[in-house]
Amino acid sequence: MTFSPLSYGHPDRKLKAMKVFIQFEKKPLFFRQPQSIISCFNPAKFSACFQKIESALRAGYYVAGFLSYEAGYSFEENLWEDKTYSFPLIYMGVYTAPLHQDINLKKQPLEGRLKDLRLNITQDKYSSHIRAIRSYIEKGDVYQITYCIKLLFQFSGEPFSLYSALLKEQPVPYPAYIDTGFFQILSLSPEMFIKKIAESAVTKPMKGTWQRGLEPVSDFFSRWRFQYDRKNRAENVMIADLLRNDLGRVGVNIRAPKLFEVAKYTKLYQMTSTVTGKVDKNINLYKLFASLFPSGSVTGAPKIRAMGIIRELELEERKIYTGAIGYISPDKDLFFNIPIRTLLINQGAAEMGIGGGIVWDSTPQGEWEEGLLKAKFLTDFQANPWVPYAPLRR
Repeated sequence: MTFSPLSYGHPDRKLKAMKVFIQFEKKPLFFRQPQSIISCFNPAKFSACFQKIESALRAGYYVAGFLSYEAGYSFEENLWEDKTYSFPLIYMGVYTAPLHQDINLKKQPLEGRLKDLRLNITQDKYSSHIRAIRSYIEKGDVYQITYCIKLLFQFSGEPFSLYSALLKEQPVPYPAYIDTGFFQILSLSPEMFIKKIAESAVTKPMKGTWQRGLEPVSDFFSRWRFQYDRKNRAENVMIADLLRNDLGRVGVNIRAPKLFEVAKYTKLYQMTSTVTGKVDKNINLYKLFASLFPSGSVTGAPKIRAMGIIRELELEERKIYTGAIGYISPDKDLFFNIPIRTLLINQGAAEMGIGGGIVWDSTPQGEWEEGLLKAKFLTDFQANPWVPYAPLRR
């Protein structure tokens, strides 16, 4: 296999370079100097990667890294394609015990700048896709689609300093930084995919976004209006039900103890729900991920049909966006985020996915504005001009 100048590398080279820095729930874990890399770019080798993961865990190693969104197609016969992707479907390092080590982010000055910010789609094209999704909903094919566009830009400088600066500006509960030696992933994610400790499993789907008020009174009413907004509640409970069903495929005692929780961030509010269940503490990992991945919060419902429509409409592969980043311990405890608000940097070329849940009540203008709101943590971060309507330059 050959690789272009902007390819995403190969696991057999620079293998000692891969570093994974996890900061979920303010409990830092630093994985470095992997013993090996488990990776594939073709679905034909995907299930074998999970066999290698199981073998590494039995040998007492940790595994840390990511799955791309496109890995989800490998779990479904109807979506499976025999093709080689430029971005890895799975990329996991095999490590000895991680360091419980934090890095003082306040001492990480920003080195570098963002420039040439643009979207990969025009607003007219975006609007036509929203109308197409509403047509699918009207015909009864789906109830909701999570549709993604991308913010593209150039970054010159040190990626970790950008990650540190962004995290300081907008703290989130599930951040992570990965440097593979080929490309860097800067995940400022507010969303959990799955956390499993022994037989206890929890997932927290996020669906619903609302702009914060500019001063305390308006901010209070913004939060109140959001919490009781019918459209956002309908989106949220739909995905919570999907996650209950998915977790129920491999677990028992499935519950949704918390619905419509509102999380506060620097520029916006977001709505999450909590779904819990019990699974076999030694569950086959391929079976677990096949039942849940990708999260319904990033596909829509029903999931399989939604994924087919996503592949039809979206202009390019999502890659790391809406996949999963995390780690698995030798006793099969695991913790993964959903990489939204996540930057992918490769030799100065950078991208960040922006998605939104489209339902029958959605409007093209409203969804467009919500997408720009979700990107504000980055577009407002540095005073550089950007063109929100510029199409991708091919």
